[in-house]
Amino acid sequence: MIPRSQMITVKASQEPKEFLPEIMSSAHSRFPVIGESQDDVIGVLLAKDLLPLALNNDLNWNRIREILRPPTFVPESKRLNQLLKEFKENRNHMAIVVDEYGGTAGLITIEDVLEQIVGEIEDEHDFDEETHIKARGDGTFAVKAVTPIDDFNEFFETDMDEEEFDTIGGLVLKEFGHLPRRGETVEFGGLQFTIANADNRVIRLLQVTRSES
Repeated sequence: MIPRSQMITVKASQEPKEFLPEIMSSAHSRFPVIGESQDDVIGVLLAKDLLPLALNNDLNWNRIREILRPPTFVPESKRLNQLLKEFKENRNHMAIVVDEYGGTAGLITIEDVLEQIVGEIEDEHDFDEETHIKARGDGTFAVKAVTPIDDFNEFFETDMDEEEFDTIGGLVLKEFGHLPRRGETVEFGGLQFTIANADNRVIRLLQVTRSES
Protein backbone atom coordinates (compact mmCIF):
# COMPACT_ATOMS: atom_id res chain seq x y z
CA MET A 1 0.00 0.00 0.00
CA ILE A 2 1.12 3.53 -0.73
CA PRO A 3 0.49 5.47 2.49
CA ARG A 4 -1.55 8.66 2.53
CA SER A 5 1.53 10.83 2.99
CA GLN A 6 3.13 9.45 -0.20
CA MET A 7 0.09 9.56 -2.48
CA ILE A 8 0.40 11.66 -5.62
CA THR A 9 -2.98 13.34 -6.02
CA VAL A 10 -4.64 15.86 -8.29
CA LYS A 11 -6.54 18.63 -6.53
CA ALA A 12 -9.79 19.68 -8.13
CA SER A 13 -8.83 23.27 -7.29
CA GLN A 14 -5.64 23.07 -9.37
CA GLU A 15 -5.33 24.36 -12.88
CA PRO A 16 -4.39 21.58 -15.33
CA LYS A 17 -1.13 23.35 -16.16
CA GLU A 18 -0.20 23.00 -12.48
CA PHE A 19 -0.62 19.23 -12.14
CA LEU A 20 0.19 18.12 -15.69
CA PRO A 21 4.01 18.25 -15.30
CA GLU A 22 3.86 16.06 -12.19
CA ILE A 23 1.66 13.51 -13.94
CA MET A 24 3.92 13.44 -16.99
CA SER A 25 7.06 12.96 -14.89
CA SER A 26 5.53 10.37 -12.57
CA ALA A 27 5.95 6.62 -13.05
CA HIS A 28 2.31 6.14 -12.05
CA SER A 29 -0.61 5.79 -14.45
CA ARG A 30 -3.54 6.46 -12.09
CA PHE A 31 -4.08 9.46 -9.83
CA PRO A 32 -6.75 10.10 -7.18
CA VAL A 33 -8.55 13.39 -7.69
CA ILE A 34 -9.40 15.04 -4.39
CA GLY A 35 -11.65 17.85 -3.24
CA GLU A 36 -10.94 19.73 -0.04
CA SER A 37 -8.64 17.06 1.43
CA GLN A 38 -7.26 13.58 0.84
CA ASP A 39 -10.32 12.23 2.65
CA ASP A 40 -12.46 13.61 -0.17
CA VAL A 41 -11.56 11.44 -3.17
CA ILE A 42 -13.96 12.32 -5.98
CA GLY A 43 -12.52 10.29 -8.83
CA VAL A 44 -9.52 8.64 -10.46
CA LEU A 45 -7.67 10.18 -13.38
CA LEU A 46 -5.86 7.90 -15.82
CA ALA A 47 -2.85 9.39 -17.58
CA LYS A 48 -3.84 7.65 -20.83
CA ASP A 49 -7.24 9.41 -20.73
CA LEU A 50 -5.61 12.77 -20.13
CA LEU A 51 -3.15 12.59 -23.02
CA PRO A 52 -5.66 13.10 -25.89
CA LEU A 53 -7.03 16.20 -24.17
CA ALA A 54 -3.54 17.62 -23.78
CA LEU A 55 -2.66 16.90 -27.41
CA ASN A 56 -5.85 18.62 -28.60
CA ASN A 57 -5.44 21.65 -26.33
CA ASP A 58 -8.71 20.68 -24.70
CA LEU A 59 -7.38 20.44 -21.16
CA ASN A 60 -9.97 22.00 -18.86
CA TRP A 61 -11.93 20.77 -15.89
CA ASN A 62 -15.18 20.41 -17.79
CA ARG A 63 -13.52 17.86 -20.06
CA ILE A 64 -11.48 16.28 -17.26
CA ARG A 65 -14.61 15.59 -15.22
CA GLU A 66 -16.01 13.69 -18.20
CA ILE A 67 -13.10 11.24 -18.18
CA LEU A 68 -12.80 10.72 -14.43
CA ARG A 69 -13.26 7.11 -13.32
CA PRO A 70 -15.29 6.45 -10.16
CA PRO A 71 -13.09 5.67 -7.15
CA THR A 72 -13.12 2.26 -5.49
CA PHE A 73 -12.89 2.19 -1.70
CA VAL A 74 -11.76 -0.79 0.38
CA PRO A 75 -11.29 -1.19 4.15
CA GLU A 76 -7.84 -1.71 5.62
CA SER A 77 -9.01 -5.09 6.89
CA LYS A 78 -9.73 -6.58 3.45
CA ARG A 79 -7.68 -9.68 2.71
CA LEU A 80 -5.32 -9.60 -0.23
CA ASN A 81 -6.81 -12.61 -2.01
CA GLN A 82 -10.29 -11.03 -1.77
CA LEU A 83 -8.97 -7.73 -3.08
CA LEU A 84 -7.18 -9.42 -5.97
CA LYS A 85 -10.40 -11.22 -6.91
CA GLU A 86 -12.32 -7.93 -6.88
CA PHE A 87 -9.67 -6.19 -8.96
CA LYS A 88 -9.92 -8.90 -11.61
CA GLU A 89 -13.71 -9.11 -11.59
CA ASN A 90 -14.15 -5.34 -11.86
CA ARG A 91 -11.19 -4.82 -14.19
CA ASN A 92 -10.02 -2.17 -11.78
CA HIS A 93 -6.36 -1.72 -10.88
CA MET A 94 -6.45 0.76 -7.99
CA ALA A 95 -8.44 1.27 -4.81
CA ILE A 96 -8.47 3.86 -2.04
CA VAL A 97 -7.85 2.25 1.35
CA VAL A 98 -9.98 3.72 4.13
CA ASP A 99 -9.46 3.42 7.87
CA GLU A 100 -12.05 2.61 10.52
CA TYR A 101 -13.18 6.25 10.63
CA GLY A 102 -13.71 6.51 6.88
CA GLY A 103 -10.57 8.55 6.29
CA THR A 104 -8.07 7.84 3.54
CA ALA A 105 -5.26 5.59 4.78
CA GLY A 106 -3.59 5.26 1.39
CA LEU A 107 -4.05 3.58 -1.94
CA ILE A 108 -3.32 0.11 -3.25
CA THR A 109 -2.87 -1.21 -6.79
CA ILE A 110 -3.15 -4.67 -8.28
CA GLU A 111 0.63 -4.60 -8.67
CA ASP A 112 1.02 -4.00 -4.91
CA VAL A 113 -1.26 -6.95 -4.15
CA LEU A 114 0.55 -9.33 -6.47
CA GLU A 115 3.97 -8.28 -5.21
CA GLN A 116 2.80 -8.90 -1.65
CA ILE A 117 1.37 -12.31 -2.52
CA VAL A 118 4.45 -13.40 -4.43
CA GLY A 119 6.68 -12.05 -1.67
CA GLU A 120 4.78 -14.02 0.94
CA ILE A 121 5.06 -17.19 -1.10
CA GLU A 122 8.80 -16.83 -1.58
CA ASP A 123 9.54 -15.74 1.99
CA GLU A 124 7.39 -18.31 3.75
CA HIS A 125 7.95 -21.35 1.59
CA ASP A 126 11.31 -20.77 -0.10
CA PHE A 127 10.99 -23.07 -3.08
CA ASP A 128 13.92 -25.44 -3.52
CA GLU A 129 14.86 -27.19 -6.76
CA GLU A 130 12.79 -30.28 -5.98
CA THR A 131 9.65 -28.42 -4.93
CA HIS A 132 7.21 -27.23 -7.56
CA ILE A 133 3.91 -26.76 -5.72
CA LYS A 134 3.25 -25.13 -2.35
CA ALA A 135 -0.10 -24.89 -0.60
CA ARG A 136 -1.02 -21.65 1.15
CA GLY A 137 -3.38 -21.25 4.06
CA ASP A 138 -6.06 -19.42 2.09
CA GLY A 139 -6.90 -22.22 -0.34
CA THR A 140 -4.50 -21.09 -3.05
CA PHE A 141 -1.39 -22.82 -4.35
CA ALA A 142 1.88 -21.41 -5.60
CA VAL A 143 2.97 -23.40 -8.63
CA LYS A 144 6.19 -23.06 -10.59
CA ALA A 145 5.49 -22.74 -14.30
CA VAL A 146 8.12 -25.43 -14.98
CA THR A 147 6.12 -28.01 -13.01
CA PRO A 148 5.79 -31.16 -15.17
CA ILE A 149 2.17 -31.71 -16.18
CA ASP A 150 2.16 -35.26 -14.81
CA ASP A 151 3.27 -33.95 -11.40
CA PHE A 152 0.59 -31.25 -11.59
CA ASN A 153 -2.08 -33.81 -12.45
CA GLU A 154 -1.03 -36.04 -9.58
CA PHE A 155 -1.12 -33.19 -7.06
CA PHE A 156 -4.43 -31.67 -8.14
CA GLU A 157 -6.04 -34.94 -9.26
CA THR A 158 -6.64 -33.48 -12.71
CA ASP A 159 -6.28 -34.84 -16.22
CA MET A 160 -4.47 -32.09 -18.08
CA ASP A 161 -3.27 -33.01 -21.58
CA GLU A 162 0.41 -34.04 -21.55
CA GLU A 163 0.82 -34.70 -25.28
CA GLU A 164 1.54 -31.20 -26.55
CA PHE A 165 3.35 -29.64 -23.57
CA ASP A 166 5.68 -30.88 -20.86
CA THR A 167 5.03 -28.18 -18.25
CA ILE A 168 1.95 -26.54 -16.76
CA GLY A 169 3.35 -23.16 -17.81
CA GLY A 170 3.28 -24.22 -21.45
CA LEU A 171 -0.31 -25.37 -21.15
CA VAL A 172 -1.36 -22.12 -19.45
CA LEU A 173 0.38 -20.14 -22.18
CA LYS A 174 -1.60 -22.03 -24.81
CA GLU A 175 -4.88 -21.25 -23.02
CA PHE A 176 -4.07 -17.54 -22.92
CA GLY A 177 -3.05 -17.44 -26.57
CA HIS A 178 -0.53 -14.71 -25.78
CA LEU A 179 2.26 -14.08 -23.29
CA PRO A 180 0.26 -12.92 -20.25
CA ARG A 181 1.26 -10.24 -17.81
CA ARG A 182 1.19 -10.50 -14.05
CA GLY A 183 -2.36 -10.47 -12.73
CA GLU A 184 -4.01 -11.97 -15.80
CA THR A 185 -6.26 -14.97 -15.16
CA VAL A 186 -7.51 -17.93 -17.14
CA GLU A 187 -9.76 -20.83 -16.12
CA PHE A 188 -9.72 -24.38 -17.45
CA GLY A 189 -9.79 -27.91 -16.10
CA GLY A 190 -11.75 -26.81 -13.04
CA LEU A 191 -8.94 -24.51 -11.89
CA GLN A 192 -8.21 -20.80 -12.01
CA PHE A 193 -4.67 -19.79 -12.97
CA THR A 194 -3.37 -16.31 -12.12
CA ILE A 195 0.01 -15.12 -13.36
CA ALA A 196 1.95 -14.29 -10.20
CA ASN A 197 5.35 -13.74 -11.77
CA ALA A 198 6.36 -13.34 -15.42
CA ASP A 199 8.61 -11.27 -17.61
CA ASN A 200 8.43 -10.37 -21.28
CA ARG A 201 9.60 -13.83 -22.34
CA VAL A 202 8.33 -16.46 -19.93
CA ILE A 203 5.82 -17.30 -17.19
CA ARG A 204 7.62 -18.10 -13.94
CA LEU A 205 5.09 -18.52 -11.14
CA LEU A 206 1.36 -19.25 -11.03
CA GLN A 207 -1.25 -18.87 -8.35
CA VAL A 208 -3.77 -21.69 -8.66
CA THR A 209 -7.19 -21.97 -7.03
CA ARG A 210 -10.05 -24.36 -7.59
CA SER A 211 -12.82 -22.79 -9.67
CA GLU A 212 -16.06 -22.02 -7.88
CA SER A 213 -18.73 -24.48 -8.99
